Amino acid sequence: MKLIQAVACSQLLSLVLFIPISASIISITFDGALYKTHSGIAKNWVARGNFSDNTQIDGWAYLEIETNPAFPDAVQAYAAGFVEGSISHEMIYNAYRNSMEGFCEWKTEEFCDKLREYIRKNIQWMKSMIAQKGKSCPVWHNVELILAQLDGLSDGYNKTSKDPIEQDSILWMNLMGDLEDLESALDPNIHNMSIEEWVKSGHTIRDGHCSALIKVLPGNTDLYTSHVTWNTYQSMLRIQKKYIFPFRRTKSSDPEDINPGHTVAFSSYPGILSSGDDFYILSSGLVTLETTIGNGNPSLWKNVTASGELLEWIRTIVANRIGKNGKTWTDFFSMHNSGTYNNQWMVVDYKKFKHRKHIKRNTLWVLEQLPGLIVANDQSHILRKQSYWPSYNVPFYPAIFNLSGAPEMVKQYGDWFTYDKTPRALIFRRDHTSVKSIPTMIRLMRYNDYKHDPLSRCNCTPPYSAENAISARNDRNPKNGTYPFGALGHRSHGGTDMKMTTAKMALRLNFLAVNGPTYDQQPVFRWSEQDFANNTPHYGHPDAWKFPVVSHKWLW
Repeated sequence: MKLIQAVACSQLLSLVLFIPISASIISITFDGALYKTHSGIAKNWVARGNFSDNTQIDGWAYLEIETNPAFPDAVQAYAAGFVEGSISHEMIYNAYRNSMEGFCEWKTEEFCDKLREYIRKNIQWMKSMIAQKGKSCPVWHNVELILAQLDGLSDGYNKTSKDPIEQDSILWMNLMGDLEDLESALDPNIHNMSIEEWVKSGHTIRDGHCSALIKVLPGNTDLYTSHVTWNTYQSMLRIQKKYIFPFRRTKSSDPEDINPGHTVAFSSYPGILSSGDDFYILSSGLVTLETTIGNGNPSLWKNVTASGELLEWIRTIVANRIGKNGKTWTDFFSMHNSGTYNNQWMVVDYKKFKHRKHIKRNTLWVLEQLPGLIVANDQSHILRKQSYWPSYNVPFYPAIFNLSGAPEMVKQYGDWFTYDKTPRALIFRRDHTSVKSIPTMIRLMRYNDYKHDPLSRCNCTPPYSAENAISARNDRNPKNGTYPFGALGHRSHGGTDMKMTTAKMALRLNFLAVNGPTYDQQPVFRWSEQDFANNTPHYGHPDAWKFPVVSHKWLW
């Protein structure tokens, strides 16, 4: 029996609940030839996992995996993946059915053929680089371990589940963020389009992906970091994960020279090795997170090639493991830029934050990516000056903003596509001063009062949109409404969670989280009330998404 601390957050975060959970624990041993699975913790374990599915009670499952440094890193990595695939196989199957089943039918076989060829060439290139540099380069050593972990995940799942999933599909689940851009990058007909043609075709008006806020409390008494995922509602099968992987920096490193980010706590999904949101708390003292900025310049897709580039989800894991601070994290992440899943990344170095002291240099680094270009710099001075850093899917750096095609979007559709006048920018600017405690931070990050907030208004009928809030609820927009572009309209999409951490919590690798669309100012989301429920797979979901804010207590 395991205890999860759940904090009920209506408005005041006033109630603390302790919810018992039945945990499943398995371990993997390796005799030099075969990996074997054991119930409980076996002697000489290579990897052990602790899993609890509490989805119907508090909205989350919880997965903790630890590997044994007495074994070679590649053996540890494969065993870690095997544990995850085996112990969470039921959730993985439901997530596959919700997100990937029939993918090539609704994306077209032509695209899938191109994708398979791209992946084949990309893996071939990665393996050639691992052979050349894997022994001495920490980047390529860790890429090798990620691929081993992914193989273990696929094997662990398929040797445990009665419902097999092709290895391709499990890989594609892991690169869902990259897939959004690969669809454009692998279409040569798009490469020669002008930005104006691209905008008029509607390609650039994509779903918003996430809100984020880094907030210094009055008197510099604390530093909060929070993230709200925006996604399709079918994606709400969620797992909070903790990986304890004492991998060496390189194959030739001393056994004591392990990666600074050897342990990570993060929000994630079944069968996904990265966060995907993204939101990570690392043993290096860093917290890393992002919101998507996208690319609206079709000529840049020519920079996306299968050889010479690492997909974004892999670069994220590598940078998280080997980056020591904001500068080194952004340096490692920038290597072999794939130009896919183009985001604004924030790297908060909690080692730099001191209670009641001014914000130091290198506390906050901000990186933005496009195909062929990455811009990164220390933005601690802005955090110090205005006491907050907001992020809401619009590029901050002028070079990225201008190259991304955003000026044409502003010309076509107005302030909604600007950095400083888009609704979430204005809401954060108005309301960040209300944050004085954990409950007020959560309240802001879950905020959506679109019918009454003048900043949520638009040239729409009715004259507002539930997209224009910190946590969107696009299911609330009338299906028969009229909107200048689809992102403001009715669809199965919105803010699907909230995570936050503080200076003390981050150093313990802890965070608060709530899963499901906001219900603070809006009705509770219920699948039984949605007009899109019949054609939107949501296997394994509860009907009503009214869950508390939880603080998980890790076992290891």
